[in-house]
Amino acid sequence: MLNKISQADKRKEVIITLESAYPISTKKANLAILGAGAWGSALAKLASHNQHQINLWSRSLNISLEETLKDAEIMVSAISMKGVKETAEKIKNIGLPKKVIIITATKGLDTETTLTPSQIWEANFPNNSIVVLSGPNLSKEIDDKLPGATVVASKNKTAATTVQNIFASGLFRVYSSSDPIGTELGGTLKNVIAIASGVCDGLELGTNAKSALLTRALTEIIRIGTHLGGKTETFFGLSGLGDMLATCSSSLSRNYRVGYGLAQGKSLAEILEELPGTAEGVNTTNVLINIANREKIAVPISTQVFLLLNGKITPEEAVAALMGRDLKAEF
Repeated sequence: MLNKISQADKRKEVIITLESAYPISTKKANLAILGAGAWGSALAKLASHNQHQINLWSRSLNISLEETLKDAEIMVSAISMKGVKETAEKIKNIGLPKKVIIITATKGLDTETTLTPSQIWEANFPNNSIVVLSGPNLSKEIDDKLPGATVVASKNKTAATTVQNIFASGLFRVYSSSDPIGTELGGTLKNVIAIASGVCDGLELGTNAKSALLTRALTEIIRIGTHLGGKTETFFGLSGLGDMLATCSSSLSRNYRVGYGLAQGKSLAEILEELPGTAEGVNTTNVLINIANREKIAVPISTQVFLLLNGKITPEEAVAALMGRDLKAEF
């Protein structure tokens, strides 16, 4: 009698097959990765798989920025949004050669300026190539060697191709794009929707409600994203719809867990205290509403998330407000 193969064994076989299916690039690069949290560590693991040299930096590690950046050909920023502006200014004072490609993998909006991370890096380093990396990438799954895909986007096609080859493997498929702002906004704005999705599941509103929420949310993201300079088609791709699907249904998503916790009656402070890391969607929601008010963009779902996060309404009232809106044509 043949022994049954367990699901874990089957998954292991698939992973081994995928790891050996993609040729590793022979050209090795020196990477400085800023941020030693879950996301920075996951990116380090992906680059290490392709045998690139990694120097990891964070405030908690006993290594200076100067030492980390020495001899770096590529710099990856995987720090939280609140640290981007300060870190960019520090590196500007240190100095960064023009040849160094800057990869930004942070999803958020700056509270003071409402700028995206790539816009902050570009303002400080106008002569360096900036590449945005974003997609449906849950750090835990990458750490477990589960297959995934992402997008690298830049105004400089050569830089995007270079970064594409740095991270691509049989386990991690990397697509390129010429729309960095759209790619970045897709990954940023979906964090707001992940909070709303967590509320929906926390209240056990069902599949019909969840499907309606995500469909209308995508329309809202496209409305905001194109107004701010992104291309419509980008938001239907991995960094838009793909990222939204990944984070709007997974307990691995910190933003989803914020919404779920609020629906369970927990306070925002209590939820954030329990989370292992930053839920960027909380800050993003507040900044997004400032942008929407300034630019006069209709954001009904994000508005309810904003009111909920700021203690103005209950989860039940947020749902009632969305369901009670005036009837209109879908498109």
